Amino acid sequence: MATRLKWQKSSFSGGGDGSNCLELASTPTTLHLRESDTPTTVLTTTPTTLAHLLAGIRTHAVPGPA
Repeated sequence: MATRLKWQKSSFSGGGDGSNCLELASTPTTLHLRESDTPTTVLTTTPTTLAHLLAGIRTHAVPGPA
């Protein structure tokens, strides 16, 4: 039986019921991210992998947009 995810809106999304925000759900081993205007498209990762990506972005080891 699949566990139903509890989605939370990013605190950076602002107030109201706008549909332009990032939502996050978690399980003990995974993180799930989605854009509220396309809720059927979900990115699933682990906390460690996401931490490495964010560290790479912060240190410019991961190139940003051109």
